[in-house]
Amino acid sequence: MLRPRVIPCLLVHENGLVKTVRFQDPKYVGDPINAVKIFNEKEADELVVLDIDATVQGREPNFRLIGQFAAECRMPLCYGGGVTSAEQAKRIIALGVEKVALSAAALARPALIGEIAEEIGRQSVVVVVDAQRKLLGGWEARTHNAKRASGRSVVDWAVEAAERGAGEIVINSIDHDGAMKGYDIGLARKVREAIRVPMSVIGGAGSHEDLARLVEACGVVGAVAGSLFVFKGVYRAVLINYPNPAQKEQIIAAARA
Repeated sequence: MLRPRVIPCLLVHENGLVKTVRFQDPKYVGDPINAVKIFNEKEADELVVLDIDATVQGREPNFRLIGQFAAECRMPLCYGGGVTSAEQAKRIIALGVEKVALSAAALARPALIGEIAEEIGRQSVVVVVDAQRKLLGGWEARTHNAKRASGRSVVDWAVEAAERGAGEIVINSIDHDGAMKGYDIGLARKVREAIRVPMSVIGGAGSHEDLARLVEACGVVGAVAGSLFVFKGVYRAVLINYPNPAQKEQIIAAARA
């Protein structure tokens, strides 16, 4: 039986663990491999690692670093950043990664989704949609750390990506990123209503209650968070953390409410 998942997201910039606010001003918060070790101990449901440099710099994934993540990680691992071909995706899976995430490359050439799904299986293909609210309503998909507009509706693109072979859609709110004031529930609901594949949402979680609100609104989803799991307290001191079993059960129970 499928259950909601509580998922930490690690952003990698210049090989270090960073956090951003609205996709800007990456702040160094530590060693990403050390963070993986701590999330192992805390028995996180899954882990998402996104290299925020690769696409912007026009380079391929850092396979050496991915191998280090995969060797250390004792939970399902999703990697994204710089993947532009089925060959790269196969190589990443061979390193021990369970899921490969696409973003800019999929928008530039949507057929890539199906090509990769054919090679590694649909269940291992994730499409991350970076979403920004438009002044006149709706949300637009953006790429290259939110610097490039695609002209595509987030909902329409999520539907197409699923139809082309994505096994999971991740909605990443640019407006809520790092703000720690709650998810964009309106956006999450719109996408959840439009697609039938598994969905995860990232951007804005600042408390366990925010995770529960997302699960209550959307049911079986992945509640992904970055700042919530690396900062603690009003002064945002760096402290890797994750809900204990009782806290996580409370979050998951919101899906049954």
